[in-house]
Amino acid sequence: MRVAAVVVSHRQARELAESLPALREQVDELVVIADVPGSVPPGVEALHNERSLGFGANLNRGVRLTTAELVVSANPDAVPLPGAVASLRAFLEAHPRCGVGGPRMEFPSGDWQPSRRRFPTVTGTIVRRTPLRLVVPQRRHFHLGEDPPTEPVEADWMLGGFLMLRRTMLDELGGFDEGFRLYGEDIDLAYRAMRAGWERWYIPSAVVRHEHQAETDKRWLTRRTLWHWAGVARFVRKHPERLRAL
Repeated sequence: MRVAAVVVSHRQARELAESLPALREQVDELVVIADVPGSVPPGVEALHNERSLGFGANLNRGVRLTTAELVVSANPDAVPLPGAVASLRAFLEAHPRCGVGGPRMEFPSGDWQPSRRRFPTVTGTIVRRTPLRLVVPQRRHFHLGEDPPTEPVEADWMLGGFLMLRRTMLDELGGFDEGFRLYGEDIDLAYRAMRAGWERWYIPSAVVRHEHQAETDKRWLTRRTLWHWAGVARFVRKHPERLRAL
């Protein structure tokens, strides 16, 4: 199967200078979307938005401009190690109901990054997005009570910094929900995929170095924090049954 990649950059030219060469040599098609001016290094071919769009809207735009059956959505700060895309592709080729494949994510130091996660709950979200997270462990949400998998395992959802998506699944689901501005579109896609019978797999043989700014974890109240809470509210409105999940 052929593989396309879509990268959305929002003033992340420095990160793209490192990640694009590593990604370009592993895929058959590559679309870079510059969401705002100054988002790509000089000489990089990109689509420049006339106005800033939400992350999901940008990804949908990029997917429409590609033709490959498998599509990688990659953040500018995600650098695939050699063979990462090939490992994801091989798994999805062998598992036709796998709609989402996620790699082992590592911090630039090489330390494991907990990108495999469980679907959110109301109480867990309150803990994660308030000062309670300083004193209440979040081991369940991040699978922190388990050793990092060494073989593929199914997952609820995986961090959207680097995912391989099956176009057939995206077409069936209607792509990413463009009503999410920045946070929650990856969780929503995985949740809708689960309800439609598509599998989501964590594939540790594929390794991606990811800086992962995690800005909403470092500052209590920013524009991104408000976007995150708006994403939480939209997710709950769409999937009210999650209100019963503790």
